[in-house]
Amino acid sequence: MLAGLLVFVAAAQFFVGMLIAEALYPDYSISDNYISDLGATCTDTGCVIYQPTANIFNASVILLGLLAVIGAYLFWRASHQMVFPILLLITGVGAMGVGLLPETAGVAHSIVSAITFVFGGVSALWSYTIVKSPFRYVSVILGAVGLIALVLYIARVTLGLGVGGMERMIVYPELLWALGLGTYLMAPFPAEVSAASTSRPL
Repeated sequence: MLAGLLVFVAAAQFFVGMLIAEALYPDYSISDNYISDLGATCTDTGCVIYQPTANIFNASVILLGLLAVIGAYLFWRASHQMVFPILLLITGVGAMGVGLLPETAGVAHSIVSAITFVFGGVSALWSYTIVKSPFRYVSVILGAVGLIALVLYIARVTLGLGVGGMERMIVYPELLWALGLGTYLMAPFPAEVSAASTSRPL
């Protein structure tokens, strides 16, 4: 299924893009720096933008969101399901917002980041209803880990990982789930999704 390919490529290219951006960012710390610092680093004293780090990161996260949105549409067209495609679409829109509204955008950046984190985790949990075992249980675990990490992150509980490390405990499980979902949907059997499948897992 093309939707699966797009979701897989979305997550894979973002993961690689993030690693490249981290390598190019001067003295970047995955423990002390936020992921979004790669696009623009803002503190009380002002904002700093490192290039080409910012362009790479912002382009990668925008592409992540765009491919997720297209994938959600294609999944809806193939399955005629509603809830999961909507959750995935919202996640994609949020991800595009992260790239279009970096830390220099202030509160707007925090809002789109929160949308991405929340709906990414919820999408993983909801996918339990559309995929088969054992991946359905993997999806629940990864979604739950991401959402629990989000709660701890909001509460400023970092478990010794630092703010950047705890933020990655939100993002990494969601990326791993997206890679798994993309692989799952590219398998032959989901290609036969029809309106009749709405009452049972793919």
